[in-house]
Amino acid sequence: MDAAILESLKPWKGRRVVVAMSGGVDSALSAALLHRAGAKVIGIHMRTWHYKGCEDNSGLATCCSPADARDARRVAQQFGFPFYAMDFQVNFRKTVIDPFIADYLNGRTPNPCVNCNNQVKLGSLLAKGRAYGAEVVATGHYGRLRRNDQGRVELVTSADPGKDQTYYLFGLTQFQLERMLMPLGELTKARVRELAHELGLHVADKPDSYEICFVTDNNYRRFIREEAGIDEATLTGAIVNTRGEVLGRHGGIHQYTIGQRKGLGLSAPRPLYVVELVPETHTVIVGYEEDILAPGLEMERINWVGLAAQGAPFRARVKVRHRSRAYPATVSPDPEDPLRAHVRFDDPVKAVTPGQAAVVYDDPSGTRVLAGGWIVRRLSESSALEADRVAGAI
Repeated sequence: MDAAILESLKPWKGRRVVVAMSGGVDSALSAALLHRAGAKVIGIHMRTWHYKGCEDNSGLATCCSPADARDARRVAQQFGFPFYAMDFQVNFRKTVIDPFIADYLNGRTPNPCVNCNNQVKLGSLLAKGRAYGAEVVATGHYGRLRRNDQGRVELVTSADPGKDQTYYLFGLTQFQLERMLMPLGELTKARVRELAHELGLHVADKPDSYEICFVTDNNYRRFIREEAGIDEATLTGAIVNTRGEVLGRHGGIHQYTIGQRKGLGLSAPRPLYVVELVPETHTVIVGYEEDILAPGLEMERINWVGLAAQGAPFRARVKVRHRSRAYPATVSPDPEDPLRAHVRFDDPVKAVTPGQAAVVYDDPSGTRVLAGGWIVRRLSESSALEADRVAGAI
């Protein structure tokens, strides 16, 4: 057993802690470690969605099936702490599913995991925890928390860079961060599985869930069609190149995302990529690889995680996708709106996508989350220069 991890959890000995238990190995080990450290663990499994085919979870990427609930309950029974399966489907529909569908139909590529973490896992679950007398909620996320000299709780990347999930957690408020535990932050995924085996957890080798957990077959187009009840015949439109020439037809802009190359059904001398989606005219614009490069972006609804809202431009590292690296950039807050900012990359970045999150890390280490927000548009070279001038960066 990892003595250092148990030692770090000792402050919670004798105190009630709610653990969000999805049924996977990460949350199971978090609960087991806290129990071993003497915390009064209460396991809660969140039933967020039910979809046909989820009953046995056979080969499906989901975290809400009856099989997942049974896996979580079995861990609680093994260690003898209370366990509850609770229905969060109404809140999940409102805060995650509906915005997910709306974004795709409006030409944006959504990131439902961020909304789930903010509104459901650390929103609704905190309220449930307080009802049980718990001070904090623990999760199986890969990330670390620490308090800085100004008293703010900082969000820091995991010890396992390949599993780090801080990109999805940028929207958490100080109130939420102060009431959150991430026991796995100092562990690698390999070590998590080793410890799970040492503790005899039956989920030690359970595969991770990927893609969108509530789209069980990873076919989000089918999901949107069925859940929104849309007639795709009304969503058809033209596929045009950057010169406005019609190259073909499509079945709905919700079937495309910025930077997409495969599945366009077009032939050309060079590979074509989706450059822009125009929901007003149901138009898909395609171009070459150089056309999906962006010198910058505009972001809104910023949550200043690791520092107070900024006024002056500052250097940072910015991620535009979970799996991307953090790119060197200058972040220029809007002087009239602290919840908006322009980002100017040192070098152009591929496939900056409206609807996705832009997460700002410190420079040069790229390990501390400073802020995060939602990408509203890619900047062209001219608009990036203008944004620099307005913000006073140059």
